[in-house]
Amino acid sequence: MNHEPTQASHVETDPVAAPRGIDHIVAGVSTSDGDGVKLTRVLNQTLQQRLDPFLMLDAFGSDNPGDYIGGFPNHPHRGFETVTYMISGRMRHRDSAGHEGLLQNGGVQWMTAGRGLVHSELPEQEEGLMEGFQLWLNLPAKDKMREPWYRDIQSAEIPEYTSDGGVHVRVIAGHSNGVAGAMQREHTQPLYIDVTMPPGSEFRQALPPDHNALVYVYRESVFIGSSEIPTKRMAILENTPQSDGVALRAPATNHSPARLLMIAGKPLHEPIAQYGPFVMNTREQVMQAVHDFQQGRLR
Repeated sequence: MNHEPTQASHVETDPVAAPRGIDHIVAGVSTSDGDGVKLTRVLNQTLQQRLDPFLMLDAFGSDNPGDYIGGFPNHPHRGFETVTYMISGRMRHRDSAGHEGLLQNGGVQWMTAGRGLVHSELPEQEEGLMEGFQLWLNLPAKDKMREPWYRDIQSAEIPEYTSDGGVHVRVIAGHSNGVAGAMQREHTQPLYIDVTMPPGSEFRQALPPDHNALVYVYRESVFIGSSEIPTKRMAILENTPQSDGVALRAPATNHSPARLLMIAGKPLHEPIAQYGPFVMNTREQVMQAVHDFQQGRLR
């Protein structure tokens, strides 16, 4: 399939008359996963209902090979989607459904675990910087046992645009100021954009009032209203019934462009039962997932 990305400039951002404020700001927790990969868990289980349909957001970034070289050897998933966005580095994906791909600078790996599979994500570099994010996106109950699916989205396939104010936006999923992203999902309607804001610039993004939304700043800082979001912090946005979007401002005092992820989606309002890499709707379904894995039924 040929994916033709949009590379636009001088896009006028949507008018946002009633922007959202910040509910609260979250500092991630340092942890490790896989074979000792050091990361920051920004969105964890305690926030899953508040940020429904999103289940987890991990940020990783290090130029010390000891922090990432072990990668993520074979492990199972069932009941949700993983979205891995690589800012810098190279990682090889293989799974038990026969998919394989190389995730590299600026690219995205979008995997629907569905009824289950076993996969690995292993570095294809022995030095240098590895930096990126992994987001877990829930599946509606009716789709949790669907067939697994996978797509590698190379950097050149991600639509991008630059606003009239010089803000650069990469649209991984959803729609941003008239530009359709590389991926769309009907039920959760995720928006996933990577925004680069020069010092002193402003950016506006329309959002449905019923969608849960977050902003994670990973370079410099930005303001939402009078509240500043420091680097490596996540702001959970208020759910205000009359709101129509969000307005961001990069301080003129920033030494370099601010970079942030804006992620939003339509909540499923369904029960969440999680045990490690299995996310279902009931405890019984999770126990079945564990049993199926132990019996070698996840392909």
